[in-house]
Amino acid sequence: MIDQRGAQAAGEATFVGFEYIFPAIRGVQAGREFFVSMCPLRLIPKIFVFDDDEIAPEVRAQRVLNKGRLPALTRYILDNPDDYVFSALTASIDGEITFEGIASEGAGMRAGQIRVPMAARFLINDGQHRRAAIELALKENPDLGDETIAVVFFHDAGLGRSQQMFADLNRHAVRPSRSIGVLYDQRDDLASLTRLLALKSSVFKQHVEMESSTLSARSRKLFTLSALHSGNQSLLQGLELKRDEAAVLAQAFWEYVDTLIPEWAMVRDRRMTAPDVRQNYIHSHGIALHALGRVGNSLLRESVDATVWQPRLKKLAAVDWSRTNTDWEGRAIIGGRVSKSHAQVTLTVTYLRRMLKLRLSPEEQRAEDAYQRGES
Repeated sequence: MIDQRGAQAAGEATFVGFEYIFPAIRGVQAGREFFVSMCPLRLIPKIFVFDDDEIAPEVRAQRVLNKGRLPALTRYILDNPDDYVFSALTASIDGEITFEGIASEGAGMRAGQIRVPMAARFLINDGQHRRAAIELALKENPDLGDETIAVVFFHDAGLGRSQQMFADLNRHAVRPSRSIGVLYDQRDDLASLTRLLALKSSVFKQHVEMESSTLSARSRKLFTLSALHSGNQSLLQGLELKRDEAAVLAQAFWEYVDTLIPEWAMVRDRRMTAPDVRQNYIHSHGIALHALGRVGNSLLRESVDATVWQPRLKKLAAVDWSRTNTDWEGRAIIGGRVSKSHAQVTLTVTYLRRMLKLRLSPEEQRAEDAYQRGES
């Protein structure tokens, strides 16, 4: 019986004399060579590996694969075959790398090909989720195999170096704000609808922060684009509407809400400043837009006829949105700060529903009961 090490040695011996050849550009960083190449997608799952999940973290060179991320990444590739974009993978090669330039001097010294023995091991330092998603996408659409992805190759200098590469590659990565994601997303109809409202609606025009998902204390904006997007998402969830119908309905909803919250108009008329409103009221914060959207959604599910849902929403004018209203403590405000956690959104929704004499869902009723018992 051949043990595992013997089987591995036998497998490596099988590939003796065989090589992978990649077109490549040679570069130098921190005194070390690296190579940039293009790899066919069908080759990615075959040669690039990532550490086993059960290996202890201290002897792994990367984080454990989060399989929950894969369906969305896979669908992204499959649903957008004509315009998906993936950034380069970064990999280390545990084996000999031979570079052959197309010329012996000048610019040609940097362009050519690399030869790597098939027995070498390719370890992904950055991009393991993209690699796994590519593998899943190829199973559904093998035609993607002829397409390519950029790969940056480094020579494997051991576990310590690989771990440091992973740390360095992710140390300064900054996830873009949700607002700028909505601003630039051309595929999502809801993002398009939200941008249109922010730019055209009399309620939001010139009062929405389009890039940042937080507002500075001195900002002249009342809302963030991400908060408006969350409000629209909860407002339109589950409604079977065409895109134009959804846009008209969302605009009608927020414009009616605007008539019930006088401070919004006072900012537009310059009778109040946006910083003062945000400091003294919670109705321009993300939690309020999200909660208003959920309340509106339950009304619109019953009827999208304005003559039906507007009268039922009219009692919103009686809500005291000021921070000094002790009803918000433990609901929208925790320790003097507005909180937008799921639990706080739910408790804000239950408060608004009670003010409007609307029925609570079972989840909302449980949350409200716990709040009343002082368990929130």
